[in-house]
Amino acid sequence: MTDFATEARKDTLDKDLDKLVHVEEAATFVARGLVAPGLGLLFLALSAIIASFFAMGETGAIVIVAASAIGGYMALNIGANDVANNVGPAVGAKALTMGGALAIAAVFESAGALIAGADVVTTISSGIVSPEAIADPGVFVRLMLAALVSSALWINLATWIGAPVSTTHAVVGGVAGSGIAAAGFAAIDWSTMGGIAASWVISPVLGGIVASLFLAFIKAAVIYQDDKITAARLWVPLLIAVMAGAFSAYLVTKGLKRVVDVSALQIAAVGLGSFVLVWGLAKISVDRQAVNMENRNQSLRKLFRLPLIFSAALLSFAHGANDVSNAVGPLAAIVQAASGERSATVAIPLWVMVIGAAGISLGLVLFGPKLIRMVGGQITKLNPMRAFCVALSAAITVIVASWFGLPVSSTHIAVGAVFGVGFFREWYTANSSRRRTYLERKASRARAERAARARGAGKDARQEMRESEAGDDDNGNGDDLESEGPPVSREEIARRRLVRRAHVMTIATAWVTTVPASALLAAGVFLLLQMLA
Repeated sequence: MTDFATEARKDTLDKDLDKLVHVEEAATFVARGLVAPGLGLLFLALSAIIASFFAMGETGAIVIVAASAIGGYMALNIGANDVANNVGPAVGAKALTMGGALAIAAVFESAGALIAGADVVTTISSGIVSPEAIADPGVFVRLMLAALVSSALWINLATWIGAPVSTTHAVVGGVAGSGIAAAGFAAIDWSTMGGIAASWVISPVLGGIVASLFLAFIKAAVIYQDDKITAARLWVPLLIAVMAGAFSAYLVTKGLKRVVDVSALQIAAVGLGSFVLVWGLAKISVDRQAVNMENRNQSLRKLFRLPLIFSAALLSFAHGANDVSNAVGPLAAIVQAASGERSATVAIPLWVMVIGAAGISLGLVLFGPKLIRMVGGQITKLNPMRAFCVALSAAITVIVASWFGLPVSSTHIAVGAVFGVGFFREWYTANSSRRRTYLERKASRARAERAARARGAGKDARQEMRESEAGDDDNGNGDDLESEGPPVSREEIARRRLVRRAHVMTIATAWVTTVPASALLAAGVFLLLQMLA
């Protein structure tokens, strides 16, 4: 009887201990989910503390401190949502791990914001609503505060539901909405708004077209060549050199022109010199990698991985230079107006740029993986060659836009490039005579080789062909319509779409909704601040 009671107590104790273990595991799981929000709140507090040191003793110091925290919140949301467009293709193509992508993007985003971000800031901070159009500096400060709050809240909501919206759309809509609420439609610079609106339409179309052209070139010059490796040794170094030359010219223009006077001829010389130098280095690298490579698409993918990483890093730099304006543009205008200064030209304090750069990088690391996976793998399937075309297209478009000081949407550009690659593949797979001729030629050679092997082994040629049918798929992936297997029927192509239509509609709806939603929200926040003032 005693043994039975002791055994019962042991069973009860084991059950209680198991319950405690489960409770501990549940608590650990919940606490893990609170780490990122906790670090985000810590960053907002640090932003306010940094602002307090620089605003101490100035007029409107309290407003500047509060605006700095809100600007930091906006920067976190930009990092969480927008930066996915830069590294998503590389992660989706498996050229970068998630951790490596986060590290590269964080470094280059910060560098781009600090080195070359100030030019675009002035468009956001004073180009949409002119400070002279609003007589009361307090009203102008509340206008920009409302724009920051509304755009940050909208982007936070979009990130939570997994929609890659445009942060540029959100902040421009916020500034315009609060500006209209403050001083009517006349306060808005509609010519600037018109140029920005035109760029929103042009950006995704141009991004998609450029990416499609690059992919078409790679297919014609490399993929559908009988000797793929020889073709890659010729063209891949040139593609890398084009990217390097464009970025070098951009870096000189954005980074050095505030230090030394650089002429257009000198910029062109730097770009050309970088092109030649990188072409030589890339030629050596590709030649070394190509030794003993098999003549198949899997080998080509290896050659594109390093340039894809390179392009992702440079695209992050360009994004930091262009989109830091969304976080610190209104903040810079608030700092200037709260200090009693009124000017159409907004000076950008270094500490303001640091908050924007650090916030974007931290937001990416803490909250970015969700949308990185969306852009990299859920719209269309990417491999290193396709992802390289996406990244290079987005980089060139962002560079040109930032060069002219136009705050285009990097989301529209990059996602438009992803859509362009996917839709082009659908069209090319169904209509390309080059592809059909290549596959027929390859199938004919394969049949001849199998027949020869069958004769040598005493087998029936048909049996040999049936046994080796699976070997036709050079990609090793049955759901890829570009595999080098037997030609696919048009009915099968229609069934197996390469671009997920549901994501097209979702993203397009988010793009259309962002500007009016952030504008209405900003108008409401501004009216609330006016009531509390």
